[in-house]
Order: sequence, then structure tokens, then C-alpha cells
Amino acid sequence: MSRLRNRRPPAGSAAASAEQPPVQASYNIVPIQDVVMHGQHPSLRFPEVRAAVAALVHVADLPPPALARGWDSHRADLFDWLGLTFGFQRHNVTNQREHLVLLLANAQLRAAGTLALPRDHPPDVLHFSIAQDIRKKLLKNYDAWCAYLGQRPHVHVPRRSAGVDVRRELLYTALYLLIWGEAANLRFMPECLCYIFHYMALDLNHVIDRSVDIETGRPAIPAVCGEDAFLIRVVTPIYTALAAEVKASQNGTKPHSAWRNYDDVNEYFWSRRVFKRLQWPLDTSRGFFVPPSKPGRIGKTGFVEQRSFWNIYRSFDRLWVMLILFFQAAMIVAWDGRAYPWQSLRFQDIQVRVLSVFITWAGLRFMQALLDAGTQYSLVSRETKRIAVRMVLKAFVAAGWTITFSVLYVRMWDQRWRDRRWSFAANTRVLNFLEAAAVFIIPQVLALALFILPWIRNFTEKTNWRILYVLTWWFQTRTFVGRGLREGLIDNIKYSTFWIFLLAAKFSFSYFLQIKPMVAPTKTIFTLHDIRRNWFEFMPHTERLAVIILWVPVVLIYLMDIQIWYAVFSSLYGALIGLFSHLGEIRSVGQLRLRFQFFASAMQFNLMPEERLDRVHGGIRIKLYDAIHRLKLRYGFGRPYRKIEANQVEAKRFALIWNEIIQTFREEDIVSDKEVELLELPPVVWKIRVVRWPCLLLNNELLLALGQAKELVADDKTHWSRISSIEYRRCAVIEAYDSIRQLLLEIIEERSVEHIIINQLFLAFDNAMVDGKFSEEYRLNLLPKIHSSVITLVELLLKADKDQTKIVNTLQTLYVLAVHDFPQNRKDIEQLRREGLAPSRPTESGLLFEDAITYPGENDLSFYKQVRRLHTILTSRDSMNDIPRNPEARRRISFFSNSLFMNMPRAPTVEKMLAFSVLTPYYNEDVLYNKDQLRRENEDGISILYYLQKIYEDDWGNFLERMRREGMVKDEDIWAGKFQELRLWASYRGQTLARTVRGMMYYYRALKMLAFLDTASEIDITEGTKRLATFGSVRHENDVYPMNNGLQQRPQRRLSRGASTVSQLFKGMEDGAALMKYTYVVACQIYGNQKKGKDQRAEDILALMKKNEALRVAYVDEVRPEMGDMQYYSVLVKFDQALQKEVEIYRIRLPGPLKLGEGKPENQNHAIIFTRGDAVQTIDMNQDNYFEEALKMRNLLEQYSYNHGSQKPTLLGVREHVFTGSVSSLAWFMSAQETSFVTLGQRVLANPLKVRMHYGHPDVFDRLWFLTRGGLSKASRVINISEDIFAGFNCTLRGGNVSHHEYIQVGKGRDVGLNQISMFEAKVSSGNGEQTLSRDIYRLGHRVDFFRMLSVFYTTIGFYFNTMLVVLTVYTFTWGRLYLALSGLEAGIQGSANATNNKALGAVLNQQFVIQLGIFTALPMILENSLELGFLPAVWDFFTMQMNFSSVFYTFSMGTKSHYYGRTILHGGAKYRATGRGFVVQHKSFAENYRLYARSHFIKAIELGIILTVYAVHSVIARNTLVYIVMMLSSWFLVVSWIMAPFAFNPSGFDWLKTVYDFEDFMTWIWFPGGIFSKAEHSWEVWWYEEQDHLRTTGLWGKILEIVLDLRYFFFQYGVVYQLKIADGSRSIAVYLLSWICVAVIFGVFVLMSYTRDQYAAKQHLYYRVVQCAIISLGVLVLILFVELTEFQIIDIFTGLLAFIPTGWGLISIAQVIRPFIESTVVWGSVISVARLYEILLGVIVMAPVALLSWLPGFQEMQTRVLFNEGFSRGLQISRILAGKKTNVA
Repeated sequence: MSRLRNRRPPAGSAAASAEQPPVQASYNIVPIQDVVMHGQHPSLRFPEVRAAVAALVHVADLPPPALARGWDSHRADLFDWLGLTFGFQRHNVTNQREHLVLLLANAQLRAAGTLALPRDHPPDVLHFSIAQDIRKKLLKNYDAWCAYLGQRPHVHVPRRSAGVDVRRELLYTALYLLIWGEAANLRFMPECLCYIFHYMALDLNHVIDRSVDIETGRPAIPAVCGEDAFLIRVVTPIYTALAAEVKASQNGTKPHSAWRNYDDVNEYFWSRRVFKRLQWPLDTSRGFFVPPSKPGRIGKTGFVEQRSFWNIYRSFDRLWVMLILFFQAAMIVAWDGRAYPWQSLRFQDIQVRVLSVFITWAGLRFMQALLDAGTQYSLVSRETKRIAVRMVLKAFVAAGWTITFSVLYVRMWDQRWRDRRWSFAANTRVLNFLEAAAVFIIPQVLALALFILPWIRNFTEKTNWRILYVLTWWFQTRTFVGRGLREGLIDNIKYSTFWIFLLAAKFSFSYFLQIKPMVAPTKTIFTLHDIRRNWFEFMPHTERLAVIILWVPVVLIYLMDIQIWYAVFSSLYGALIGLFSHLGEIRSVGQLRLRFQFFASAMQFNLMPEERLDRVHGGIRIKLYDAIHRLKLRYGFGRPYRKIEANQVEAKRFALIWNEIIQTFREEDIVSDKEVELLELPPVVWKIRVVRWPCLLLNNELLLALGQAKELVADDKTHWSRISSIEYRRCAVIEAYDSIRQLLLEIIEERSVEHIIINQLFLAFDNAMVDGKFSEEYRLNLLPKIHSSVITLVELLLKADKDQTKIVNTLQTLYVLAVHDFPQNRKDIEQLRREGLAPSRPTESGLLFEDAITYPGENDLSFYKQVRRLHTILTSRDSMNDIPRNPEARRRISFFSNSLFMNMPRAPTVEKMLAFSVLTPYYNEDVLYNKDQLRRENEDGISILYYLQKIYEDDWGNFLERMRREGMVKDEDIWAGKFQELRLWASYRGQTLARTVRGMMYYYRALKMLAFLDTASEIDITEGTKRLATFGSVRHENDVYPMNNGLQQRPQRRLSRGASTVSQLFKGMEDGAALMKYTYVVACQIYGNQKKGKDQRAEDILALMKKNEALRVAYVDEVRPEMGDMQYYSVLVKFDQALQKEVEIYRIRLPGPLKLGEGKPENQNHAIIFTRGDAVQTIDMNQDNYFEEALKMRNLLEQYSYNHGSQKPTLLGVREHVFTGSVSSLAWFMSAQETSFVTLGQRVLANPLKVRMHYGHPDVFDRLWFLTRGGLSKASRVINISEDIFAGFNCTLRGGNVSHHEYIQVGKGRDVGLNQISMFEAKVSSGNGEQTLSRDIYRLGHRVDFFRMLSVFYTTIGFYFNTMLVVLTVYTFTWGRLYLALSGLEAGIQGSANATNNKALGAVLNQQFVIQLGIFTALPMILENSLELGFLPAVWDFFTMQMNFSSVFYTFSMGTKSHYYGRTILHGGAKYRATGRGFVVQHKSFAENYRLYARSHFIKAIELGIILTVYAVHSVIARNTLVYIVMMLSSWFLVVSWIMAPFAFNPSGFDWLKTVYDFEDFMTWIWFPGGIFSKAEHSWEVWWYEEQDHLRTTGLWGKILEIVLDLRYFFFQYGVVYQLKIADGSRSIAVYLLSWICVAVIFGVFVLMSYTRDQYAAKQHLYYRVVQCAIISLGVLVLILFVELTEFQIIDIFTGLLAFIPTGWGLISIAQVIRPFIESTVVWGSVISVARLYEILLGVIVMAPVALLSWLPGFQEMQTRVLFNEGFSRGLQISRILAGKKTNVA
């Protein structure tokens, strides 16, 4: 260790900022830089840390670095040597040195005492197996990459038989970490890092083996060396190539196929040709580095993302083949007409017809081959000719099979018809067909066999034998990922059974209720002829078109209804799993009261390390012991809580933990001081003989015992057995008895006569109870009277001004009762004197207690705390089920207590737990609310603070109570002396960084407490509890807060009775243990710019760092040197408590700007190098954590040691609690939906389906596994917009395993306003659209087995695709009915074919309506709430949600999902949408809602409304009102929901004045002229252009499909003009052509009016009026002529509007698509003018019902009641809030 004494501190960067450089910190977590100076540092007390440091110093015999100056081997270590040898940055070296030291130290700590290390191995020497294990885990992906490419790894470690070389192990590990630590954006490309490591490890081998360079004859030196050589020569060239691709993508708007993303570049390293093409050192002249648009550039690699809906078929072709083939077979069987399918299948004709599915199957394969070729053709190059060969061959083979089956099928039937029976020849041909089919399905049979034997499939896929590659080449492209993804046999059976039952139910339903009922109407329609048409027919026999129209909705629902069945089955199965997982067994504090004694034992069992419970070591024995003990805990077998009472130390441990939990509740202001005393377990200070359970549990028990004593006549044994039958009653009686004795002895002077009398009196009581004669010797019926007198005494003592006389009188009364009245046999004075119960001398026979009373001082908090507790036990009569009052406190207590009865791994000691980090990306959100934010009022006069005071009324009262206890005199003083506390209180109730940091720092606090309990001796615990009891509590916190641009120290808190914490017992070493195990890094990307700009957020972040010792902040610093380009650095800072300032720890230069891809994953990636440990938890900025949950983190991390399925997990899924559900009804809907997904939904995904991915938030990653496989997310621009889920995809494809655990939870905030929710859902839906195009989804769809593929589809993109199908079903159904009505087909077929009232149509409408109303979304909610809250509360919640129009919300949400998902696949345009995450009490203007929802909801709703209106007018079945209502109810409900939801869920949405102002604002927005500097929120024209952006960037096929879809608007005109009276029943084509002349005339008149207005309206107003008059006169004349000369009627004007208005909208829509061709012509100006008029018309249509409801009385109040119903149920004053009537002003 002597070599470490004078280690030099890391040098600063050469490119320092122009500002004064920050103070350099000597260390981050462990002071490796100067072990001697920091020898007393808590982390250095671990010999394992010193062992790890010592293992790195052996460099004396290594060759000196070639280009290093002043090399001193005595002052350096392996990292210094590697850094100088290969040119790594110094700060990277320092960072990774600490990283590896902590990895090694923690690994050896964990292995100590296990079979992994010899028992006699000294802890201060690093064992070789520790270094070896870490090297193997880090380089496992590298080894697999080498094997895949047929390369020999360049990791040369001698076998154990040849000796142990720990240094070599460490060199390889350190080299990889240094590469990874400086790789910047390259960290997203793990195989690229493997390539770099491959060559650098080779150079390392040459150097340490002292090889000689053949060319120079000198000692070999690395190909890359020199100062910062790695950054300049390795990282920067690849980064530059990536940056060029991103620049060429035009911010991701160009087609994905036109540029390379991270995955493309990484997959270039999956090919053997990379070694020849790139070479080493990197040759930047190669095609890999050629920028886009230049010849010789390498194109896409591995996969080409094409924007098409065909991706859904291409990725999940097996699913669609199954659905199509079953539909075909079911149609064939159902067409036979028999009742049941097995009856039809008895006939050979039907059997042979069913064989036609093979023709379809082969055709689908041919289509798949064509899609593969059509989308992936750009992968073909001179180097990838085999891809082209396979594409062509697969297409030809599939076509050959299609032709073969077709020919064989025709030959069968040809022979059948010639022989007129199934003759031998015909059967022979059937046999030929079956033989061909058997050959055709050989791949499927083989896949089935390998599915049954999954380990064989995994072996063949993972083995890199060339023969296996040749055999599998035909079936799939060879890729590095996606191999060996089969689960174990047990898992296979579980999820296969799930899907077999589901598919059986689905196909049975589809056959009997969808397909079969449609057969009879179809047959009937085919027999109909000569149906009179209402228009000109372009083709004959359009009856067949009617069949298609009737079948299309049925087929669409058939294709999507597996989603409904999945919701049903997953909900039932998930509820069943939750039931067996013991979820919801403790749902309330009342239920906890019944099991609290078991809960205490459960806490000991789960949270205390095994060593503390004298654990018996062994395999099966341990499992059996755990199982038996858990049964005892859950069901009370053996009364395990007796153990706690017998072992007082364990009771004290439990009390310390429980009280700390309650204390955090108090700090969070969710309980009051009074509730703290009712909930806490006080330490034993008055010689109480029993566990002092919380007063909450002892309420009323003493009174019940007194009542029993008074009424029951029995002996002592009977009395005591009845009392002891209830544990709490027994404890209450004993504690009350002991407390009364101690109280009397405390207030009476010691050695006084009275003191002796009291002692003797209680001694007499004790003797009587020991002898079992208490009931015989004393009158138990007097106990209530004694009880009453004791209460009087206690109340007198608790008064501030104590009345001596009353206290003496009360004591004398008690004396008389106890000595004279209470005994059965009255004793004379002499007898009392002999027994010591009376003064011994007559002179002392005056008034007792008169001069013997002494009161403890007011500062004796412990005494008065015990007195208050005694008073509570004596007087409590109610059940206290409402304690604590705060619902959040009740929820947290219930969940925590319930979780301890669930199955979880036993907790190790803190020293032996896995180390972990938490990483939170932060950009520019709120850190703390400032004064302006808190006090700024909205238009209704409501501030955020006032809103929070009403929403969290209990919390506010508790906060004021705490502030008064801390010195605040008046509530008004809170803005002065307690302003920082006020900011924190408000910020902790919003979605702020401060809330997240507080929650995550609970891990640190919990670990410190647990570390103390791990190491504390029995004496420490016992003495410590006494110390805590001697003073009520004092908390010394040196919190800081910004004031006057400086840091001010918060005054120390005063002594208080509710703040005692375990931290006061710490011995000083707990910090070291906690820091070793936990690091929290917040990636504040622009913190450097915020500091330079004097941003308040920077000051707040600094305050958070000062408050939290373990908090580190990483940011990107931009430094512009005097010469050269801007330089970028990843910087890590902390607050140095000794220096009292922010200090810089590491500064690592980046190759360029951080953001090449999506912002959040890039931010995470730059900061991940500063994390530590074996695991990392990803936490978003809108999350929270709870202290009691942090206690279980040790247990959760132990899951990495257990198999989940066939392997150990690499990603631990964690349950979430959505804490924003109480803000409004909308927030409640969103919270309920999210909660069901993150609990029941993910529970089923993990088990049995094995397809749980990563969905963002609190999952815990196996850090070393993920850092070598691409990181915590993917970051390619646009395609990875939903970056988090790609981490799950990547994990699954690379053979990882994801589990889900519900005994621990993390808080999460969600958006609470409709606009916020809609933007969030737009982002997620767009992200799913991009996922549909991605290679990850394609590979999952093809590489997992069939049933797991179904799970992947229906739990990812399938949900959004099927939601879109539901909307498409509504469209096809309504458009189809409109066609039938306008064409006359409906009237013609109504009488003959029951095509309206049949089972199939009913099933379609019912299933569509079920989805539309959100019922299938609500089912998981109901079941999960039933499980965790109870059935009746769950049903009541569901009913309440329906009353609050939740179905309107879910229907509206369905429109958002379908619009953005479909548009993203078709045109692109996915982007991050900032939702704000704020509180929504502000009214949103009509213009804002119109901008957000016009295209996604309003236009479509109006279109459907027009269809339904026209259909109602012209349909023959509309005359039967009931039938029409039943058919169109769901469609009208959708129309109303899509139009009214933004206003129904908008605060003050139906306020008349606001409606008027909104319309004026809307018209101003419409007519505001656009310009260069105008924004969309100011000008309609700017917004209109922005809404067309997706059309500008879409491809040719996207534009063509958009035009085809827009043609539907012209159908209105075609259908309606023939219904005009002026048409006089004519069906000539001339009618339609004349209607187009009318359109041209109308447009011409509009152009003429626009032209004359522009030319004459200003200067020659008379000309303008003349033109207007002429046009009006001409129009009147035309109307008169029509009336006189034709059958024209006035109604035709309104009917014509229904015909021509949609046509105009269709023309505008098409004009937007072809904008590049017409924008420069005069037509474009007219298009804009017409579009503006249409927008006004649409706005008026949308505004009309809003204005009507605003005008009607009562709707505003009802809307407010519905919107804020949850708040009203908690006693809020939302009506007064919205009216601005403040009753409480802060």
C-alpha cells in the first residue's frame, strides 16, 4: 500500500473554461487518490477495498508506456499504465479506476463466507476468482461475438493448472472499461466496442508479452497511442460517420431506408468482412466512413425499415396465416349449412374443399417472399449476393408450391366430377395432394418438434457450426441477436396452454357468432337480381358488392377480436396469479391491526439478514425452513410474534424500523404529530414487561378488559385466559398497569413515605396476582372507578398549568380507593402500617401527597410522551380505523405490511448485498417551485399553492403544525422564515426533480439504517433505544436553500416529540457502507448552461446536492477554446461538505455534440459511465419513492441469484403506484388504466407469457450485462422515439430474461389534463408506429416460437393496430350502410335477406362497442381492484367512473391512438411531445383544443355525423327507429365523444362567458395573417402548413394512399345528387356530370369574389358592390328558373350542401398532397382561402353544441362536479376554486 501514498490527483482538462475553474474533488466515492490522507474514510474500513486498490498497483515489471513522459512505476497503477499506453483521457482513467475498485470490493464482500472463497482467504487480498468472474461477465458478449464470427478471442488468460495471473485478468477488464468509458455515443453499438476491444486486446498482449515489431525490429507498441489518441483516432472517426448520417436524415424526417442509424452501424460489425474492410487502426478512407450522397458509401446493414402497413403482416406472418386459413376453412364448412362443423366434415366433399387452404398458404408464402424482396432489396450489394439469391429462390419456390397445389386441387375435382363420385382414381389424386402437403409442412413439423424440445433449438441456434448455418440459411437470415430464444419446457407448457384455451374460445365464437350467421344472408343476396338502383351503375351485378360491404366489418372484427379475448384471459389469469401471490390480503389499517403481531415477525424475517435469525445453512433444508416460517407468518401457526416478545433485542430492532417509517411519514406531512404517537412503537423506558404496540392497536382494549372484570365473576385464571386470548388486550392491561405504577413513582419524591406506600401497594397487587388470588382479595367491580380517577390524574398532569391541589386530591382519592375500598377485607390503620400502606407514625398521619409531589420539567419530553400514551390507552373508545386520516398514508402502510407476507428473497447484510445505482435523466423541468410559480394566479384567480392546499388539505394542516413546532409563530410568517420549507412542501406534491431526488435518496437513508442494524450489538440496540427515549427527539439537519443568490444555512430544528430517528445512534461507519452500495446520478444535461445563465434551476439543483450527500450530477459542458471548435465534456460534480461548495470530480471529453439520436437515451448514455454497482435502476423525472419500500431493495436485488424460468433474470420489473390519481376524474381514469397495466398486465406478461419488456420507469437492470450490450435504451432518431421499450426488445433478443416483482413499488406521476394525456398518447402511439417498422419487432416476430409471438404482438403493436381496426370497423360499417341506402340495394335486399338483424352483425356491433367504451380496458381494472381493494369497492369505483363519463374518455383516447398510430406508419412524423406534467386547473381555449384535435377527432367525427345523418334520411330501416338506434348507437356515441370530450373535460368548459371569449379568440386566430415569425398558436395559416408536414416528408406510396383515401369524400356527391328532387328520379350519368359543373361554378364564383375583393374592395368599393349585386341577382334568377322549369325544391339546397361540402374538403385534401406541384400556381391561393372557410365552418359545427350547453343553466356546475369528482369525495372545494372564491389565503 505504500505505493498509494502519493498518488497524483487527476489532472484537469487542457481545454478549461474561460470562467474560474471549479475546485477539483480528490475523489468521488472512495478516496483512491490518497489512501493515507483519507485513511479514516468510512469506505476504507473495508479490507476488501484496500485489497482491490492493492491489486491494481503491480506495474513495476510492465514495459513503460511508449510515448509517456516521466513514467514512474512506483506512483502508478494498471489504469495509469493503460491510459498512457493507449492514449485514454486521464479523467476516464480515474473514473474507471474507482469503478473497478468498487466492483472488485463489493464482489469480494459478497463472496466472503460462501463457497466462492476459501474460508482462510484473507479479506485484504483480492482473490483471483473475483477478478475472473467480473472479467468473464464483462467480456461474455465479446466472446460470443468472436465465436459468431469465427474469430479467436484475444483474451489470453492462463488456465488454473498453469498458474493464476490476476493482473492479466484485471488488465483485460480495465481495458474494456476504459474503452467503454470513453466511447461516448459508440456505447449504443456493443459489437463496435467488441471490434475495438478485439484489436486493442491484441496490442495489449503484444506489449505485455514484450513482442517485437517485425517491421521495425523494436518492441511492439499499440497501433493507437499518444495523448487522447483513443478519442481522436478511434471514437471520433466513427462518431463523425454517425453524425454525417444523422445530418443527412434531416432530423429523422427522411425515410429510414435512406440513412444509417445506430443499429445499422453496429450490425456492420456482425460480418466477417468488417476485419478486411475497416482494418486496424481504422482506415477512414473506407466506404464505412464515406458520408451520404457520395459514391462508395456503405448503405443499410441487416435490415431496412420501410414505411408500410405491410410490416405488420411481414413481421407476424404466422399470425395472419393462422387467421386467414381458419377463416377460409370456417367459410367452407359453414357454407355447407349444417348446425355443427363436425357434421359437415363427415363428408368428403367438404374435407377436400378444406384442403384448398394449402393453396392459400402457399400464396401467402409467395406474398411474404415478395414483401421481403420489396422491402429489403437495398441490402443487396456485391458483398451480399447471397441475400439476393435467397430472396429470388424463396419467391420462386413459393410460387411453385402455389402452382403445384392449384394443379393438384383442380385435378382432384376434375377426376371427382368425371367419375361423379370419389372413386379410387379420385382418392389417389387426393392422396397425391396430401403427400405434397406433407412435404410442404415439414418445416412446421420440425418447428413443432423443436418447440417441444426447446434446449435442442437453443443449442442449434447458438452453436456456430457452419453445417448448421448452411441448414438454416434457407429459413432465416443469420444474425448475431435473436438466437436461442426458446424458454424452458415448463414455461412453454404454461404460455402454450394459455394461448390454446384462448384460441379455442376465439375460434368457437368466430365460427358460431360471426361467420356462420352471415352465410344464409350471403346466399340469399347472391340469388337476388333486378334490384332497382337509385343511381347510374358503372358495372352490372353490384349485388356482390353488397355482400362485400356486409362482410367487411365482420372480417375486421374477426381479425382483431383476439385482443378482446386476450384482455379477458389475461385479466382472469393475472387476478389468479395475484391471488396466489397474496396480493391484497391486507387492504386497510383495520386488517393490519388483526395481523400486526405477525407483521412484526414478518419484518424481522424478511428485512433482517439471515445471520440475525440463526439461519440453518443447507439447500432443501433452507427452502423448507423458509416455507414453514412463511406459513406461520401468514396464518399465525405457532404464534411467531411470541419470539419477538421473548427476544427484546429483536423487538427493539422492529421498533426502530417501524418508528423510522412513521417518522418519514411525518417528515412528508402525511401524518400529524398526534398520529405519530398513535402509530409509533415507543421504546421501553418505564420497565414495561410487554411489547408496547402502537396505540392504534390498543384502542378500547383496556375498557373492554375493565368491563369484563366488572361483570364476570370468576377466578384469576379465567379472567386472565380471557384477557390473554386477545394479544392486544393482554398487552394493554399489562402496559397500563406498569405505566400507572411508574407514573406514580415518577411524580412522588423518592424516599418519601408516599413513595414507600406506592411501592408496597403495587407489591401487594403483584403478590396477589402471583398467588392467583387477586379476584378473591380485591373488588374488581371498583376497577372502573379507579380507572376514572387515574384518567383525572393523567389529564391534570398533561395541563400546562398544573393545579397542585387537584392533583393532591386526586392522589388521595386514589389512595382511599386502593387501600380502603378496593380490598375485599377492610384493614384497620395498624394493619395498614404493618404492611407499609400507611404512615408508620401518628405524626405523619396528616394529608398524604401534600408535600411529596414533584413534576418533571417541560424539557423532559420522554416523560410527557409516556403520559400522553398512557392517557390514550386509558381513554380510547373508538376503533381508530380512520388513523391515519390521510389516504396516502393508509395506502402505504397497507401495501408495505401486505408485501412482507408475500414471497421475497431473504435480505443479506448491507455489506453482502449487490451494489446498485439509480439514474435519472433531467433536461429543463421544474426542480423546485419558485415564489412566482406558487403565487401566480390563473384567469380564475387560482394559484398552484392554493390548489395544493385544497387538494392536499390534510398535508397542509400537518405542514403548518410542523412549522409551528419548528418556531413559526403566525401562518403569515411562512413566506419569510419558512419559505424554503414551503417550496419543498409544494414541490414534493408536484412532478418535480426535488420530489424524485427525495424519493431516491430514501435508498441511501435506508441503507445507512440497515447497515447500523446489521453491525449493532445487543448493547448498542438496548442503550440506543434508551438514548432515543431520554429525549423526545432532535434532528440536526444542515439543510441549505438559495436566498439572495447565496446559500444560507437552515437553523437547527428545535426539540420535538416526533422526530427521533435511528441516525442519532449511528457509529460513523454507516455512510461508508451506504456509499459503497448506492450511488444516485442525475443526468442534468444542460446544467452547465443553466449555471452560466444564472438559471434558478441551477441554484435549486445545487441545493439538492448539498442536502443529499450521495447525489451526483452529470452534465454536458460546452467549452469554446480561444482557437478551434466548440468542445464538449461529460462532467460529474458533487457538493463537498468539507469545502461547502460544488466540486468537479470527472471531466471526460466527448467527440462532439451529445445528441445524435433521441434526447433522453443520449442523456442517459453520457451519464451511465458515472454509475456504479452491479445493478442500475432507471427512474424518470416524474417519479417518487418511499422509505419503507427502499428497505426492501436488498431483497429485490437478491432476485438476480434465483432462476426465473430457465435462467436468472437480467432485468427486474418493479411495480408502480400512480400518485396523481386524486387530482381529477381524468387523472383517476388515467391512473386506473396505468395501474392495471403496471400490476396485472405486467404480471401476466412476465408469467406465464414470458414477454415482459421494459416500459420506462423503475425497472432494475443487470448493469454489467446491459453496459456490454448497448445500454439501457436505444437512441436512433425517430425509429426509437419510444426508447425504453427497445431496451426490453434488446434484452429479449440477446437472450436476457425479464421478471416482474410486486412486493416493492415505486411512485409515478402521470399527466392529469386531457391535452397532456392526449399528447402523451400521441407520443406513445407514434412510437408504436415506429416500432412496427423496426428490426426488433421483425426479429421478435420471427425468432420466438408461435405462441410467444402471439404474446409479443398482442402486448405491443397489436394493441394499437387493433384499436385502429376498431375505428376502421366503424368507418366501413357506416360507409357500407350509406352505400346500401343510397344505391337502393338496402331496400332491395331488406325483405329477402335478413342482413340487418342477424347474429353476426350483432356480434360485430357488440364487440366494437365493448372496445369503444373501454370495457375491455376496464376489465383488468375491476379485477385488480377487486384483488387489492375488495370486490364491492372495485364495482363501486367502476360505476363511479362510468357516471363520470369514463367511457367518453376511453372512446376519445381510442381515436387518439388510432390516428397517430396509423399516420405514423403511413407518413411518419413521430416526435417527442412535452406534456408539461403540471397541474391542470386552467381553462383551455377553444382555439387550442381545435389545433390539437381538429385532424385527429373533429374532422372524423363530423364526417361520421354527416354519414349517419344522410343514412337516417335515406335508409329504409331508419323508419324502424329502434333498429336504427341499435345499429347506430355506438357510432353516434363515438361522434359525440370525439367532439365533446375536449370540452367536457376542460375546466370551465361550459362557462358561457368563456365560450363567447373563446369563439372571438378562435376567429382572431383564423384571420391572423401568417408570416415568417408567426407561430401556430397565433395564426391559422401557420398551423395549417404545420399540419401538412407529414405529407411533405412521406413517400410516394404514402401520397398515393392518402389520395385514394380522400376520394371517399366524392362519394357523398355521387350518392346524394341522385336523391335531389331536381333529378326527378333520373339515373343518368348526366346528373352526376352536371353536379360537377355546379361545383365548378361555385368555385368560380368564389374565385371571382376573392379577386374582386382584393382588387376593388379597398379603393373602388362601388365596383366591388356591383359585382356582388350581379352575382346575387344571377343566383336568384337561376333559383327562380329551377323552381319554374324543373322539379327543384328548396330542400334541394340543404341536400346539395351535404353533397358538395364533402367534395370541397376532398379537393382541399388532395391539393395538400400535391402541394409541390400547385404551390407556385394561382390555384394555391384559392385553396388556402377555401380551406380557411372550411375551418371556420368546422369550428362553428364543433362550437355549436358547446355554446348550447353553456347557455343552458346547470351544465357548468354538473361538468365541474364530474371533472373534479374525486376531489369532491375527499371534501375539496373545487367549485369555490373554479369560481375564484378563496376562503383561505396563504
